[in-house]
Amino acid sequence: MRKRNESVTVEHERAAAVPGPLDKGCSLRHSLRLPAAAAAEGMKRPLGRRYGLWFRLRKLIIWLLGMYIAIPFLVKLCPAIQAKLVFLNFVRVPYFIDLKRPQDQGLNHTCNYYLQPEEDVTIGVWHTVPAALWKNARGKDQLWFEEALGSSHPVILYLHGNAGTRGGDHRVELYKVLSSLGYHVVTFDYRGWGDSIGSPSERGMTYDALHVFDWIKARSGDNPVYIWGHSLGTGVATNLVRRLCERETPPDALILESPFTNIREEARSHPFSIYRYFPGFDWFFLDPITTSGIKFANDENVKYISCSLLILHAEDDPVVPFHLGKKLYNIAVTSRSFRDYKVQFVPFHTDLGYRHKYIYRSPELPRILR
Repeated sequence: MRKRNESVTVEHERAAAVPGPLDKGCSLRHSLRLPAAAAAEGMKRPLGRRYGLWFRLRKLIIWLLGMYIAIPFLVKLCPAIQAKLVFLNFVRVPYFIDLKRPQDQGLNHTCNYYLQPEEDVTIGVWHTVPAALWKNARGKDQLWFEEALGSSHPVILYLHGNAGTRGGDHRVELYKVLSSLGYHVVTFDYRGWGDSIGSPSERGMTYDALHVFDWIKARSGDNPVYIWGHSLGTGVATNLVRRLCERETPPDALILESPFTNIREEARSHPFSIYRYFPGFDWFFLDPITTSGIKFANDENVKYISCSLLILHAEDDPVVPFHLGKKLYNIAVTSRSFRDYKVQFVPFHTDLGYRHKYIYRSPELPRILR
C-alpha cells in the first residue's frame, strides 16, 4: 500500500512538472509578448530623440527671436551702443602689432610721433617720407622727419575709416603706394583708436585732424597739402576741409575714397544691417546716432568747400554702397562753392574687385592723382 502511494505521488509530481496545453499556450504568449514590448520601446527612443531635438531647436529659435526684438529697444535706451557700432574703435586689427615700430610693417622710412591736440588727449602719428628719401631716412630721429616736410614734395594727410588702427594692412599698402609716387604721408589714430588716448566723438576726431593739419602746415612751407579720407574718414575729411575753408586756409585738394552722403543714409543703406526693414528703424537706430552727436554730413559739407575734389569709389563696394558716392558727387558738382574748382568722380568697375578698401591696387591711380 505504501509503495502504491509513493508511485502515485511520483507520478503526480511528474505530471505537475510537465506543462499542460494551457501552460504551453501561456508560455508561448509570454515568449511572443517580450519581443513586441522591446520593439515598442525601441520605437519610443527615436521618437523621444526627435522630440528632444525639436524642443531644443524651437527653444533656440524663440531665444534668437527674443534677442532680435530686444536689441532695438536696448539700442534706443543706450545710444552709446550705437556710437560704438559707428566708430568700432574697440576693434584693433591686426592684433599684436607695436604701433611704435612702423618698420615692423615694412615702413622703414616712417617715424612714429605723439601729438597732444587737447589736455588729456594724445594721438599716435606716422610720417612716411617719399621713397626717394628712403636711404636718407634710415636711422634718423623725429626732428629730421619734421624738417623733411619742408622738402619739395607734396604732403597727404590720410584720415582712415572706422575699426582698426593706422597700422591696418590695406592702409599700410596705400602709404607705400603714395610714398612711391613722391608724397609725404602723414596719418594718425583718432582719440580712442590704437594707442591714442581719449574718448571718440565726431567733434574730437575733427579737432584731432585739424591739429595735425596745422602741425603739417607749420613745417611744410609752400608745399601742397592734400586731405585724403576713406570711408568714415571722409566724414572727418569734409568736416575738416569745411572748417579750413571757413577760416580761408583750404587744402590744395580733397580726395574722398568710398564716401557716403551722411551717416544716417549710410546706416540705412549698409548691406550688413539686418534691421533696415524693422518697423521704426529710424526711431530705434538712426535717431540714437543723431542723439550721440554723430552726423558726418558730407552732403552738407561739400556745399561749403572751395578746393579741388576727387571722389574714388568701387562699384562692388559692400560697405558703402556705390550709389551714395555717386549721389555725393552729384551734390558737389552742382554746388556753387565748386564753380572755380575741378570736381571729378572716378568709378572702378566691379570686375576689378577693389571692393571697399583695395583701390590702392589700381595701376591707374598714379595717373588719376596727377
